[in-house]
Amino acid sequence: MTQYPVNLNVKPKVQAFFDEATNTISYIVKDPGSSACAIVDSVMDIDYAAGRITYDHADELIETIKSQGLELEWIIESHVHADHLSAAPYIQEKLGGKIGVGSRIMVVQETFGKIFNEGTEFQRDGSQFDALFEDGDTYMVGTMPCFAMYTPGHTPACMVHVMGNAAFAGDTLFMPDGGSARADFPGGDAGELYDSIQKVLSLPDEMRLYMCHDYGPGGRAIQWETSVGEQRADNIHVGGGKTREEFVKFRTERDAQLEMPKLIIPALQVNIRAGDVPTDDDGNPVLKVPVNKL
Repeated sequence: MTQYPVNLNVKPKVQAFFDEATNTISYIVKDPGSSACAIVDSVMDIDYAAGRITYDHADELIETIKSQGLELEWIIESHVHADHLSAAPYIQEKLGGKIGVGSRIMVVQETFGKIFNEGTEFQRDGSQFDALFEDGDTYMVGTMPCFAMYTPGHTPACMVHVMGNAAFAGDTLFMPDGGSARADFPGGDAGELYDSIQKVLSLPDEMRLYMCHDYGPGGRAIQWETSVGEQRADNIHVGGGKTREEFVKFRTERDAQLEMPKLIIPALQVNIRAGDVPTDDDGNPVLKVPVNKL
């Protein structure tokens, strides 16, 4: 198993931004030793019925960074999201920074390039991103060491990013009373998801864990921060020593009952391009709706 360079003594400031339309939480993560920061899992706003894209959520992140005198170094995507569109290129244009994603983005690009009948002009090599992370890769946000953990199962390209004593779980885990994400998208696998969750739960108990989504189970207020120790003890899908077989059976049966995310069609087309909207032959932004493919 990969040995990860955990450093609990580095304690970044984490600011969370909840997008009610998609139940997504985006983060600004500040290096405690400098003015450098990273953004994790930004959101671009879309009115799908009207075909209208706006940037209110991204503008809030941008304004926060400017008002606090921060310098954006990284725009991290934990995976290719199927439930919201990334605002990474819009933010990069305003503030700079490098866009990073897991190297298995190429698997996702190949899969959905076929589903959306993308032509040869659509590159399936991850070149739309500035950095492609492998398991255990390290990088810096200012003076703060960070690393990426490969956590497939929800998608083939999922990664958990650890910055000091804070880990950003993407869709690998939800809050303890929310459990885990689905594993039935193309390239997903419930067994792999269980194994990936175990990797995350092997981190120190006191590691802070930040969720990409929360849906307020039972009507509780939206939450996004927990810890490895809390997840190991209390997560309703994997906590308390639940076995791989138990998890795979539950996850498979549960996923069969779930509807597709409302924004999966536009989200995948945009996110496999690092947040850029595809265009037609005249250069106009346009989205496809494949029929009976998903």
